[in-house]
Amino acid sequence: MLFEADLRLEATSGLPPQLYVDDGLGFNEASSIRLPWPEDGKLRVEFRLPANTVALRLDPSDREGRFHLSGVTARELGQVRAGLLLLAPIAKEVIRRPERIPAAARKVWSIFRDHGVRGLKGALVERSRDIRPVRYAAWVEEFDTLDEADHAAITARIAALTSRPRISVLMPVFNTPEKWLRRAIESVREQLYPDWELCIADDSSTRPHVHRVLEAAAASDPRIKVTFRDVNGHISAASNSALEMATGDYIALLDHDDELAPHALYMLAEEIAQHPDADVIYSDEDKIDSGGERYEPYFKPEWNPDLFDAQNYLGHLSCVRSSLVREIGEFRPGCEGSQDYDLLLRATARSSAARIRHVPHVLYHWRSVHGSTAAATANKRYAVEAALKALRDRHPGCTVSEGPFPTTYRVVHPLPALPPLVTLIIPTRDGFALLERALRTIQQQTTYPRFEILIVDNQSMEPRTLQYLKELQDSGQARVIRYDAPFNFSAINNFGAREARGEVLGLINNDIEVIDPGWLSEMVSHAIRPEIGAVGCKLVYPDDTIQHAGVILGLFGVAGHVFKQLPRDAPGYFARAQLTQNLSACTAACLVLRKSVYEEVCGLDEQNLRIAFNDVDFCMKIEKAGYRNLYAPRAVLYHHESASRGYEDTPQKKERFRTEVEYMKRKWGPALERDPAYSPNLSLESLQMEIAWPPRARKPWRPTGKDIGLYCGPGCRRELRASLSSRAIAVSPPARLSRRPCRHRGGL
Repeated sequence: MLFEADLRLEATSGLPPQLYVDDGLGFNEASSIRLPWPEDGKLRVEFRLPANTVALRLDPSDREGRFHLSGVTARELGQVRAGLLLLAPIAKEVIRRPERIPAAARKVWSIFRDHGVRGLKGALVERSRDIRPVRYAAWVEEFDTLDEADHAAITARIAALTSRPRISVLMPVFNTPEKWLRRAIESVREQLYPDWELCIADDSSTRPHVHRVLEAAAASDPRIKVTFRDVNGHISAASNSALEMATGDYIALLDHDDELAPHALYMLAEEIAQHPDADVIYSDEDKIDSGGERYEPYFKPEWNPDLFDAQNYLGHLSCVRSSLVREIGEFRPGCEGSQDYDLLLRATARSSAARIRHVPHVLYHWRSVHGSTAAATANKRYAVEAALKALRDRHPGCTVSEGPFPTTYRVVHPLPALPPLVTLIIPTRDGFALLERALRTIQQQTTYPRFEILIVDNQSMEPRTLQYLKELQDSGQARVIRYDAPFNFSAINNFGAREARGEVLGLINNDIEVIDPGWLSEMVSHAIRPEIGAVGCKLVYPDDTIQHAGVILGLFGVAGHVFKQLPRDAPGYFARAQLTQNLSACTAACLVLRKSVYEEVCGLDEQNLRIAFNDVDFCMKIEKAGYRNLYAPRAVLYHHESASRGYEDTPQKKERFRTEVEYMKRKWGPALERDPAYSPNLSLESLQMEIAWPPRARKPWRPTGKDIGLYCGPGCRRELRASLSSRAIAVSPPARLSRRPCRHRGGL
């Protein structure tokens, strides 16, 4: 495609224009295309779009300021031009690295010989899809690259630590390519934190360079310990061999072809200094290719037990108290391929939420090249079977199976022989067609055996609705109670809860439609778990796009529905749209919980939150009471959103909404910007979990003024940091500071 536009920008620093592509999964960083800076106000660029592109979004600048945009055109290129476009990046790479020419020629000939011209064309198209998220590269440069001032500040901070635990890095090795083995070892030797030891266990490698490299490393630094054991490819045994040499207070896990960030072990030590009772510590991570380019960052939530059952999101960098590792029995044989996951499942089960700590910084880089651990994990069947075994041992009595995507899992908690009675509370006012569809689909398609329907009629006046309610009452299909007062969603549901006979409540809008027979069984199976509070489901629009896949606090102010309008089965960020997990809040359009929990937190706030955010406030109260809320994506229903009440589109509704927003901000304050189910490195201005710019994660080695993400941009970052280091800057809250364009290449 050829894209052209007339674009004049006031700001000339920061990132160049960015084009976002919606390929059916929503706009996201992974599909973004960096455009060149306009020349004389003209923008002209050729690129390839995915075949299933549905929309484009142009971001002229990431800086505040005015711009002029006109004459935007996009047209499809001819086949010859498109072919040259596909070949151009490959040709540039070969020219830049001529040593690759023989290998590239052999690969082209092999594809042509086996698959002909069509196969070669397909390979070129597939190669062109490998577009790195260029915005992450810029994010790394601006927010995640240490300079001399950072090194000096971290060194000073380390010297000031009152407690400096020794961290033993365990690294099993087997026939690692020499280049990556050296880089893995060097990444430990380059650590700014000095109190470490590297324990390497070689599992009978057959490549001669492995012994040579390991022996040289051990001779060069007394902190590097090496053992050579023949354990016949049993990685758990190799890990235990490394563990036998460890003398540290904590152990950290490193794969033999990956890299640690230079401040990785310092950040672990810093977290331990702040939380000396920590048992398990984990960090964010990304991938790194053969050229050293970082991509695909995984910005993780705080401790999220149900997400951990669905995916080993702790991954790397993981660090565990040494005494706890030995207490739980070290690495277990029979879990090869998922031995780290198994260890962490057992360690977290023995610990508590307060002692499982997350460091929201990218401290670990997975090597993603042919033959690396990151590239091969998803293809190893034995690793999947080992993960399933570990989960079954962790959850006896539950059914454990593979999840919707590779390396994801599903844990089904059983219902008792006599499931609890569930009262489905459905407020309504007229809206016969909506109500009839909701009740018909609930009654005809729900397989859960014990439920009653309680309709709370809020001043219905339509004859057809009144007749229908009478028929339901007379036939015993539902109980109908009257709420004769102005509409107040909170008060109506509280009224219904008081009249409910079930020990489990379901808050159900009258505009839902059941499409999954097992929806209520799935939700109740979680709601009766003692540690779980409210359980939400996945709601989709009639066009099969997501309406609700959980609520994230702080999005666009108070809270927002994440992954909204993605396709129903889209994975979302690291599959989170489709995985069972703990969230701070879910919508009350379909919410299931025990009646005892509802009463413990005094229900919904009918005084201050009559219509908006009452479910968010309710869920936050439940979480504050010590329960975990949960999103259950296997329970899927249609939601004809606001079909009965309409939207916030009148002056009165807008004013009421404003007062409810202000109330939430007064009541919960900073908690709305620190959702434990969401990373401070992800944006509060995106429903698709895009990268935050700047991030809200604190850097503990910097004074307060240096935590605000205040940068002029490329070329003047070091000078600005130097000016900040000499004086304190008070900003509250830091995340709201306006980032203005750099005016002078040396300050603001």
